[in-house]
Amino acid sequence: QGQLAESGGGSVQPGGSLRLSCAAGRISSNNGMAWFRQAPGKERESVAAIDWNGGNTYYADSVKGRFTISRDRVKNILYLQMNNLKPEDTAIYTCAASRGAAATMSASYMNKWGQGTQVTVSS
Repeated sequence: QGQLAESGGGSVQPGGSLRLSCAAGRISSNNGMAWFRQAPGKERESVAAIDWNGGNTYYADSVKGRFTISRDRVKNILYLQMNNLKPEDTAIYTCAASRGAAATMSASYMNKWGQGTQVTVSS
């Protein structure tokens, strides 16, 4: 069965960096993938998305210029490099795989989800 397993979360001071990884296991590397996050008391929001070969990426306005989504199709791992982190980035970050090959920020197109990893940004 396909599984997604996130890692790389933790606590960091404002301005710091973290890199999240999502091991996609036996899920096809031909699918689009995305990162979502959910902060306490808030709805889940999409963060970034990437298509099957990394040619197209999308970002939420709140993370543009600070976060970079990428993937290693040989290892079948999805990444999220997060720089210049802010307290408002504090959330549980979850990776997801899409039904199709295109990049999409829509949760309704995802059919596989990881368990999430906590990111805390505070001084």
